[in-house]
Amino acid sequence: MKILVLGSGAREHAIIRRLLSDPVDHVITAAPGNAGIARDVPVVDLDPTDPDAVVTQVERDHPDLVVIGPEAPLVAGVADAVRAAGVPVFGPDQAAARIEGSKSFAKDVMAAAGVPTGRAVRAATLDEAARALDAFGAPYVVKADGLAAGKGVIVTDDRRAALAHAERFIAQTVLVEEFLSGQEVSLFFLADGERAVPLSPAQDYKRIGDGDTGANTGGMGAYSPLPWLSEGFVAEVRDRVAQPTVTELARRGAPFRGLLYCGLIVTPAGVRVIEFNARFGDPETQVVLPRLEDDLSALLLAAAEGRLDTVPAPVFADRCAITVVVASEGYPAHAITGRELTGLDEAEALPGVSVIHAATAREGDRLVATGGRVVDVVAVADDFEAARAAAYAGIGCIRLEGSQHRSDIADASRTRPNLLSAAH
Repeated sequence: MKILVLGSGAREHAIIRRLLSDPVDHVITAAPGNAGIARDVPVVDLDPTDPDAVVTQVERDHPDLVVIGPEAPLVAGVADAVRAAGVPVFGPDQAAARIEGSKSFAKDVMAAAGVPTGRAVRAATLDEAARALDAFGAPYVVKADGLAAGKGVIVTDDRRAALAHAERFIAQTVLVEEFLSGQEVSLFFLADGERAVPLSPAQDYKRIGDGDTGANTGGMGAYSPLPWLSEGFVAEVRDRVAQPTVTELARRGAPFRGLLYCGLIVTPAGVRVIEFNARFGDPETQVVLPRLEDDLSALLLAAAEGRLDTVPAPVFADRCAITVVVASEGYPAHAITGRELTGLDEAEALPGVSVIHAATAREGDRLVATGGRVVDVVAVADDFEAARAAAYAGIGCIRLEGSQHRSDIADASRTRPNLLSAAH
């Protein structure tokens, strides 16, 4: 199968690595890619958010499937343009991608579909935001209504910081939400416009520091599976969250074909949706896909063509996967880029370890960091203790001046069974 993968981050590299391990051969091209992706497959330098540029590439290469990794091309309507050219696309059209592109649209869909979520107030002025903050009280949760490159959400006890965040994004409006307490869960669903088919749950670590301290980031690590979840959790989320959402989008004339990311929180009152994304999550993709035992390309193509009912439900290995992110000095506020990165081959020589590139480039013979989150070290083993040991051994091989990483990814306090049995 000929596949074009749009994107240049860790999520796209993880997807490509998993496609390359399918039992059938694929001819994969990435656009625009990064240094790690370029080592694995050919890359094309194009703007993945430009529908005309992507269609030109599609007409040149005639892929059997286009996989859109990031959210920006989806919100820009790239999937619409490729589908109009007659090529199957894994990724929703612009209308359905609003589920991520607009927080208020997502809340409206959830309300219509009866999906459990927290209370929220849409604010178009600072006065409206201030009144909502006072109504909900601390901790304060403020979200930019539109895309904000992972920097649109603040959760804080500091009212001034919350109001400053609202002011930063007030031009596109913001949502002020009630704070929900509990363990967060990420659960991916393949969707074909009618059906929602679950993958395996994961949990990521948003804060920069150990013990969930410091600033919010795009994710500093993740693990899968979640042995503390109750039996029946996935089916509950499918029936109460994912399927009603897919059905409601179809009712609105915006069928969702792609990956519906359900960001969830397990509260004492039950499961609530924090957010939806319209694509694979990062870094959760790096720990979910390595455990998948099926042909990934067959699943993605079936979703793109509206026929998930014709392929078997995904099966996951009874193994444990964790990923630890290596980030640049200064991340997330002001990442220092351009520094040389070494030791990756050493890390990948370790049993069960792989290195997924997020923000890397080649400058002559040097591999350099080009962003905040630089690489992910992924390890898969029979248990979490072995997976942690392997991942952190890999981290020890990598050298990047000033780099930072968390040392508590998938520690025993998070992975022990039945942690939340009372909440279900």
